Amino acid sequence: MSDSIRPRLVLDIEIMSWRKKQVLVAQVYPSGARPHYLARLGPEEGIFVRVGSTNRRADAAQIQEMRRFADQGSFDEQPIPELKPEALDFRVASELFAHLRKLSPAAFRTLRATTRYQEHDVPTVGGYILFAKDRFDRFPDAWIQAGRFAGKDRSRVADSVQIRSHLPRAIEEAIAFVQKHMSREAVIGPVRRTDRWSVPPAALREAIVNAVVHADYAERGVPIRVAVFDDRIEIDNPGILPLGLTLEDIRKGVSKLRNRVIGSVFQELGLTEQWGSGIQRMTAACTDAGLPAPVLEELGSRFRATLSMIASGPARLDKKDEAILRLLADGRGHSTARIAKAASLSVRAVRNRQKALVERGLVTEVGSSPQDPRRLYFRAEPQG
Repeated sequence: MSDSIRPRLVLDIEIMSWRKKQVLVAQVYPSGARPHYLARLGPEEGIFVRVGSTNRRADAAQIQEMRRFADQGSFDEQPIPELKPEALDFRVASELFAHLRKLSPAAFRTLRATTRYQEHDVPTVGGYILFAKDRFDRFPDAWIQAGRFAGKDRSRVADSVQIRSHLPRAIEEAIAFVQKHMSREAVIGPVRRTDRWSVPPAALREAIVNAVVHADYAERGVPIRVAVFDDRIEIDNPGILPLGLTLEDIRKGVSKLRNRVIGSVFQELGLTEQWGSGIQRMTAACTDAGLPAPVLEELGSRFRATLSMIASGPARLDKKDEAILRLLADGRGHSTARIAKAASLSVRAVRNRQKALVERGLVTEVGSSPQDPRRLYFRAEPQG
């Protein structure tokens, strides 16, 4: 078989015993010489990619991505030689980072929004997509299309919006649009009312952030899409999974960052956490709330995450969460330190659990600010 493939593949071949039989096992490792092609079809027509359970002829964009990964580079790290750093909007970048730190004029290089090219600073693709004044001139699809559909299909559009803000802001606007159209249940606590959303905010945020970070901006024709139906939310981004990555891999937390510049900027802004954990956090948020795990699919040249609004069972609680809720059931209100001592947990662990329980509408919090040392927590009770 390797004789029919160019450049030639080197296989790791081993004979193993299985059920009293001898089995020939051939293992193929990721190649630094990709893309490989079928010799009889040639380098233009003979390159194929695996999508789900099917083999599909690679298009020009996919072939380019294979070459970039072989060179250990990403599309958004590429320089744009004909432009100067002034093509990027320093004011926008400064506003986005204002809550974290003050940016210096040289910050674009540390953010990898610019790079050196033939002894000159020029924007990178990622820097241009994130901060450029005229980013739609080169990347007309780097925006989010959001829609609310009446029913369970796309036959009737009830509301829609084109979100063309800079991507970090566009994420917040997309979340706000979805929450405007999501159903929610009122939960009344001892002091105030909170809302329990039909999809956990943490899962919704992870799905939209993942779509923006992992979109293939080299694709042309379709933006990122967020569709709200009566029973589910679908988040689509252009580009199937990076080469060598499967749906099973990402469910286990394995990740390949398609856009390294965008990913690192988002991480610094606090929009993403450690690489590879987004899908697992999204899944945990859904299953903890009694919802099915997100459905992940590769459809054509796009990737889709579907979040169901239909409960598959009761909200899941572990023994520590149950202990916290039992303590809070007395209605007196307890501090983080008091909860940590009673539940035999660290203060940091309790804070993480409190945040999750508040998001799920099981706990309410009372205080002048998130940093209020006298902040108290109460068990919430459903209205009715």
